[in-house]
Formats: sequence, C-alpha cells, structure tokens
Amino acid sequence: MIRFLQPAIVGFLLMLAGELLAQQPSNTPPTQEGDYIAHDFHFKSGETLPELRLHYTTLGKPTRDAAGRVTNAVLILHGTGGSGRNFLLPQFAGVLFGPGQLLDITRYFIILPDNIGHGKSSKPSDGLHAHFPQYEYDDMVAAQHELLEKGLGVSHLRLLMGTSMGCMHSWLWLEAYPNFMDAAMPLACLPAQIAGRNRMWRKMVIDGIRNDPEWNNGEYKSEPKTALQIAADIMLIAGSAPLPMQKNFPTRDAADTYLSNYLQRLRESVDANDLLYAVSASRNYDPSPELEKISAPVMYVNSADDFINPPGLGIAERQIKRVRRGQFVLIPASEQTHGHGTHTWAALWQQYLKQLLESSQ
Repeated sequence: MIRFLQPAIVGFLLMLAGELLAQQPSNTPPTQEGDYIAHDFHFKSGETLPELRLHYTTLGKPTRDAAGRVTNAVLILHGTGGSGRNFLLPQFAGVLFGPGQLLDITRYFIILPDNIGHGKSSKPSDGLHAHFPQYEYDDMVAAQHELLEKGLGVSHLRLLMGTSMGCMHSWLWLEAYPNFMDAAMPLACLPAQIAGRNRMWRKMVIDGIRNDPEWNNGEYKSEPKTALQIAADIMLIAGSAPLPMQKNFPTRDAADTYLSNYLQRLRESVDANDLLYAVSASRNYDPSPELEKISAPVMYVNSADDFINPPGLGIAERQIKRVRRGQFVLIPASEQTHGHGTHTWAALWQQYLKQLLESSQ
C-alpha cells in the first residue's frame, strides 16, 4: 500500500553530510554509553580482528517478561558517516523520546549503536588505516546482532528502525533474522542493489580518495585535501534538496558562505580512510532476492526530494509489493522536507510510526 504524507514542520536543512557534522545539543535526554568487545570477529572478506569494539548509547531501561526476555527494546541504526548520537538531535529525540511520545524512554529501551567504522567503534583511523578489514553491510549487521544478544542480553526487538545506511541494514536484518523483531521502519533507502547514479556518486567519492597522491595508500600524515574536497562536493549535492537550499541560501553570497563553512567543518572532522571504508561498505548490498522471506510488518518511508533514492525509479513501489506485510510511504517534496535527510525529521513521518506500533502490538 502506498500513502502520501503532507509535511508538518519547517526546520533547518539536514543533509547526508549533516550526519557527519551534527553538533549535539546540551538538552539531550539522559543516556548511558558502553562498549562491547567482539572477540575474534570474522568478516566476509576472510579477514579477522582479535577485538572489534562496538560502542553504543542507550536510553531508558529494559523490561523483561516472566521468562527474562527483554520486551521493549528498540534498535535505531544510523547512516553513513554518522553515529548513534545523531538520534539525540532535537528533530528526532525531541519528537520521539519524551514523555507521552511514541518512543517514550520511560516505556522503551532505546539502543543506538555506533556501527563498525563509525563513531567510537573500531575504525581504520584507530591505527590500522587501510589495513583495517574491508567490512561490508553484512558484517555490520552481524556485529549489531552480536552486540544485542551477547553484549546487551536482547534477543528480540519491539521495533527496528534505520536511516539511510541504517535503512539498508534494516532490510538485511529483516531477511537474516526474520523473527527477531515485532516491526520495522526503514527510512530513506531502496531494497535493491546500489546501481545507476547511486553507485556512481559513491564510486566518485571512493576514487577521489584513492587517486589523491596525498592519500598514500592510506598512510597519510595529514588529511588528503583534494580527496576530502571531492568527497565533500559530491556528498553535498547527494544529500541536499533544492527547495530548502533555495529558501535558506537565497543569494549568491549566502550560498557561497555556507559552502565555505561546510567544507571547512568537514575537513576538520572527517578522516579520509574512515570515509572511504564507510562509503565502500555498500558495495555488495542487495536484499532484493529474498524480500519474500520478510515476515514482520514493515512501514517503509522515502521522501520525494531524495537525490540518492529518487522516486522516479519506481523501485520502492515495485519491491514493497513483494513484502507480505509491507507498506510504503512517499513524503512529497516541499520547503519542509530535507532531501535525503528527511529521515531524521520525525515530525514528518511520526504518524506512520504510530500506525506501525499500534498495528504490531
């Protein structure tokens, strides 16, 4: 079933690159942080790490049934270059995690992992550089599963959510562990192999880093400037949307100033190897052959101004028909949407989360 949602709020532009640079507000909900160490972790490439560190943030407390099983866990998976703390931003946490809200932390145990290669989890910049295992999305999902079961004692999810890369992880979860969750809400991706323009811009970022002589096969002493410039330029376009950009930067000078500040912030906060690995991790993603295996209810949301997942391709509409209990929502483009980053503005799609939670009780 396909539905359309009228936008509900006006906010600042949040782009894919914004996930990389987001500043955390001072009034975030109370959180707990921890690290789980996965010993002798095996990657699909055949490589191993003696210790894989998986950092996580949690909100709320687990509730257990008579058998000791956690019944209120919600796993939320971040996008490329981000971390679990992206979901503490006001446009997400302020809409969902407060008293009486849909994911009220007095009722739910919210789990926000930093995925492999991201945040405070193990990543190339820790020291291995380009000798870090060549992880892919299947590895990231396997690590998330181990974190839940062995690290946090969670063997079932009330809800699985994911944005962008996390959206793609959600589809892999639904197929690999079909009985693990009561419901799932993937936001801003396509359940199909990354191809066409989506693959091309990712390959541009990858090649732009690898072909910069300053990258030096990953053994650079300072960040390769040209590589990061190429990555920043491409990701800015990929993650942006024309209507809010025109509204927020209506003059030449405003646009130039924003661009200059954005590039400077990205250069100061991004490691080239970490970015290279993060973008490359999508290379083998393709849940399309096994969509019929999915048994949990799925509320799948994209926005019409998403450059990365353009609705004109028709992929979402075709693929959701293969998901037995799946629904698809397309949010129309407007000055209130944020391109690819619409996934983090919960006010735009929370009514559909409410419907999913009620229908999957």
